[in-house]
This record gives sequence, structure tokens and C-alpha cells, in this order.
Amino acid sequence: MIARAQAQNYDEAKVPAYTLPDVLKTSDGQLVKNKPDWEKKRRPEVLTLFENNIYGQMPKTFDNLTYKVTNEVKDAMNGKAHLKEVTITVTKGNKSADIHLVLFTPNHVKKPVPAFLLINNRGKENTDPTRATKSEFWPAETVIESGYAVAAFHVSDGAPDNKNTYQDGILRLYPEQLETDNGMKAIGAWAWTASRVLDYFQKDKNIDAKKVFVVGHSRGGKAALWAGVQDQRFAMVFSNCSGNTGAALARRRFGETITRINTSFPHWFTNNYKKYNDNEAALPVDQHMLIALIAPRPVYATNATKDLWADPKGTYLSLINAQPVYALYKKPSGLSPEPPAINTAIINSILGYHNREGIHNLTTFDWQNFIRFANYHYPKKG
Repeated sequence: MIARAQAQNYDEAKVPAYTLPDVLKTSDGQLVKNKPDWEKKRRPEVLTLFENNIYGQMPKTFDNLTYKVTNEVKDAMNGKAHLKEVTITVTKGNKSADIHLVLFTPNHVKKPVPAFLLINNRGKENTDPTRATKSEFWPAETVIESGYAVAAFHVSDGAPDNKNTYQDGILRLYPEQLETDNGMKAIGAWAWTASRVLDYFQKDKNIDAKKVFVVGHSRGGKAALWAGVQDQRFAMVFSNCSGNTGAALARRRFGETITRINTSFPHWFTNNYKKYNDNEAALPVDQHMLIALIAPRPVYATNATKDLWADPKGTYLSLINAQPVYALYKKPSGLSPEPPAINTAIINSILGYHNREGIHNLTTFDWQNFIRFANYHYPKKG
């Protein structure tokens, strides 16, 4: 921590001059002016740049997907919710991997319902299905009372968050990814796992699979963004304090940098990403382009005042610089030119944001604003 504090920049005056890549300019210099050209030309180009340089390829095939309900309580939360614990088994060749899902759906509301899906990068006790332990990291009761389903899986099912054992999750099914410099690693594996949960939601009659919102905090927030980019079935993305290689611009070199993230977590991103250590200007993309790849779907990003490591200003600038792609879809944002006041949320917008007072965490305040944002984009009927 001491070394980290000494090495990183927290002074706006020391942010280097930088030029962001133009999200609407193709590799051959053509300016994209409409939605068809974005979708047919520029979007695939930008997506490939992120795959090859940062997050890795996303495997598209597997042999079989099965679902088994291992525990069910129809009157959980004092009768307010229906609990299901589901094991999702993915098989490819002679190997399989299990994903363990915790899912609560609200009782006494019309089904099917929209769902929030958390990519849980904290301890499993944070998503305790018994509710003996309650955590504001996943305030399931609050979400249920708002009329939404709430679900979670742990990152270790996708890839253990360890540089020596990350291969022991779903990457056992795709060993070829480990052999190439643009192969998927842990962050990609977590995003891939979120998509397999969405596959299950399409089979669950209580879930409106067209209204599933993927949520992540910190490294989970990075994975949530990548899941939303890769899988356009996700209706909305919530990225909480995701910082470098999440929602914050890399070129600002504020807080966490590419060098630091690749050094501390060499198992998160492609081998190719290490080419950009202390070399951000050479990157053919920046994180505003990642958010733009989610268009026209809503994105909500957050920060915390005591979490400069995640670069609040750089996160807001990513949202601002993603706006031109949303404009192609006639989806103007309600972002103000400057970031909003502390604890003030921008809700009535295709791109939402708040900077909460406090530390690097996922809190009830964050979730309450996620619910408000969901209510705005998917208002309850009747």
C-alpha cells in the first residue's frame, strides 16, 4: 500500500496531456455518421480491438448446458421472496464446470420480473441465501421490496481470483485461451459466466430475461461492463467504482494505471495488454469506447469520494465521451458538462452517474440509485 501510494498520481495538475481515440472514426479514417455504419463497420472494429488488446476473445461454443435446483424456499424473507439455488453446469468435450447461482424473486407481484445479477467479487457470505448474514454489498431485501428479482454468482466459479489458479474455473474448458496472447483470462471468464446465468434466466418462467441488469463492483464492475459489451442480451449495466480498465479513462494516468493493474493482477487481462504498461498513448482504444459499445442500452457508473484510486473524474469523462455513439441512436444523455455534486445522482438519462461520499465499496446508497435508474428505464405498469 505504501508503494502504491508513492507511485500513483492523485494530482489533477499532473495528469498528462492526452488525445482520446475518436470512437466514431474507423481505422481507415472514415467518420461514422449513422447507426448502420456504427453497427456494421465501427462497432465490430472497436470490439475486436478490445478483445485483442485487453479483455481477450470470448468463447462462443460449448456442448451442453444443464440446470439443477439444489435448494428452494418458496416463502423466504418472511414470505416476501422465493429462493432458488441453482447449479448451472457447462460441458465441453469431456470436461465440465459448475456455476452456483443464488436467486430471489419477489412474491405477490406479477411474473415474470426484471432481475439484477451481481458478479460477486467479495466473500460468499455477502450473498448468503439463508439471510442469516445480510450485507449492503447485496441488499437483497431492498431489491425484492422494489419488485425486482436479485441474483448473484461468485467470481471463483468463473475463474479463481488468483494468478496461480485462475485457470481452474471455466478456462479448463478452453485451454487454448491460455496459449494465445489475446486469450481470455479472469475478467473475461467472469463476464462469460454472467452470460451463462443469463442463459438460465431465459429458461426460468419467473424472470423476464429481456430485462436482466448486470452489476459489478471494482474488478466485478470491469467484468460487468465487458459482459454488457459482449452479450447484448443484458438490458443494462451497472459498474460501481470500477476504475482502471473499467469505466475510467486510462490515458489520464490518475490513480491506478495499466502498469499497476498488470503488475498486481497479471491474470486479469490478455498478455497483449502488458505492451501498454507506461504506454497508454499507444492504446488504440480507451474506456469511453467500451461504454459506447453498450449503446443504445443504459449504463450507470459510480465512484466514491475517498476512492481516488478509481479516478472519479476519469469515469465521468468516459461517460461524456461515449455520448456521440448514443446520439446515433437518438438517445441523448442527461449528463451535465461537469460531474454532479457529491451524493447527487443523474438518473433521468441513458447514461447515469453518481459520486458517493465514502470509501471503495458497494453500498445501500448505490443500490437505491440502481433501482431508481431501473425504474426510470423500465417503469412499472399498473
